[in-house]
Formats: sequence, structure tokens, C-alpha cells
Amino acid sequence: MIKPYYRTVFIYLLLASVWVYFSDAIVATVFHSPDAIILAQSLKGFAFVGCTSLLLLLLVRADLRRIGQVNQQLRKSYDQTLQGWVQVMDVRHKETGVHSLRVTRMTVKLASLMGISGDQLTYIARGAMMHDAGKVGIPDSVLIKPGPLNADELAVMQQHPVIARDLMQDIEFLQPSIDIPYSHHERWDGSGYPEGLQGEAIPLAARLFAVIDVYDALLEERVYKKGWPEDKALSYIDEQSGILFDPQVVQLFLANHPEIKKAANHPSVF
Repeated sequence: MIKPYYRTVFIYLLLASVWVYFSDAIVATVFHSPDAIILAQSLKGFAFVGCTSLLLLLLVRADLRRIGQVNQQLRKSYDQTLQGWVQVMDVRHKETGVHSLRVTRMTVKLASLMGISGDQLTYIARGAMMHDAGKVGIPDSVLIKPGPLNADELAVMQQHPVIARDLMQDIEFLQPSIDIPYSHHERWDGSGYPEGLQGEAIPLAARLFAVIDVYDALLEERVYKKGWPEDKALSYIDEQSGILFDPQVVQLFLANHPEIKKAANHPSVF
């Protein structure tokens, strides 16, 4: 199969050669005086520049469109691979298998309500999808223990954001999405981990996701707890405004809760 840039050059050379050959033949046949031939050749040259410029524009634009379509398909393949891998991780963690999909959809909705769009929204979606990627390095004895963790086990569990960061930082297309996996356990009052960041020092993406993640986790039944009623979960989110969560994010979440909750079941993630 001919590569796009070879095809573009070939088409250009072919049409340019045809133009030069036939236009010279026409000029030689129609014009006879030297002045008329010179004028005709000049006009032919200007016409050649204009037509070939238009041709190049059309050819390059077509190639760029094809490249864009390939890139879009590649990004779609990346994201589908992420979804499959993360759903397997959810099952290992004894969750429903769609926890990461739900929190991703709700986080994207909350971020869009915050005014975030374009590539930044895609980075947030991928970060939300990969938020627990670091748990791949946590042993099952800690990850799915049916009860409270002791101090040593808790220290092991709290390494999963660091593992996620180390896992993602060498993958180019995931590098802009590290904020959520690495910082979603930071808390507004500085009591979180792994760095103990406080307030707006916590990346915005992580502050948005923290509210969604805790809300969804409270509702969901897991091996170590029963699911909470929704009104109790919403009350907890409200109570922790300014303590665990960014007050502005909590306010936006509560004001748009029905819309955000509906987004959890949307068929599309990205």
C-alpha cells in the first residue's frame, strides 16, 4: 500500500507534468508572435502556481483528515483497553466490576459542570478510570481483607497511589492523567496521603474525583462494609465540606446531584 506522503507527491508530479506538457503545446499552437508567447507563458505560470497551490491544499487536507481519523481510532483503542483492564481490577478488588466506570462517568459530568472541557476532560476521564491502578501491587491479604486494616496493613494500602504514579509516569498518553490516581486520597484539611497536601495545593482533578469516589464507595456494599442509604451518604459529603473535601466542589456536587447520579449509567465514558 502506498504511503500517504508518497501518494501526495506522485499525484502532484503527475498533474504538474500533464499541465506543463499540454499547456506548452497549446501556447505553441495558439500564439505565434514572441510577445504573445511571452505573455501567455507568464499567465500560464501564474495559473500553474495558483492551481498547484490549491491542489496541494486539497491533498494535504485529505491526508491530515486521514491522520486525524487514525489518531482518533488509536485513542479509542487505548481507552477501550483501559476500560477492560480496570474492570478486571474492580473484580479482583471484590467490587461490582463497574465501580470505576461509574465514578469516571460521574467525575466527567462534575468536571464539565465546573467548566472543564476538551483534552483536560479526557485526561480527567482517564485518571478517574485509573484511580485504583496502584492496587495491582497490593497483596490480596490486604486488598480484600474482610475487616479493618491494622497499622501495618494500612501503610501497605496507602502505597497504592505511589504505585499508580510509578506505573503511569512512563506511559506517555497517561502522564497528563496522573493527578487523580496519585492525589485522590489527599484531603482538604491536609490529613490525606501520600503527601499530606492541603486545600488548593491538591490538584483540582483529584478534588473533584475525591467527592465522587467517596460518594460511590459509601453507597456500595463491599466485603468489609454494608452500603449506606443515599441520604446518609449525601449528608456525610456535606458534613465533610471544608474538612475532607473542597467546599466549592461539594457545593457543585450537591446542587447537581440528580444530574451527576444519572450520568453514572450513561453508556459512554469518554
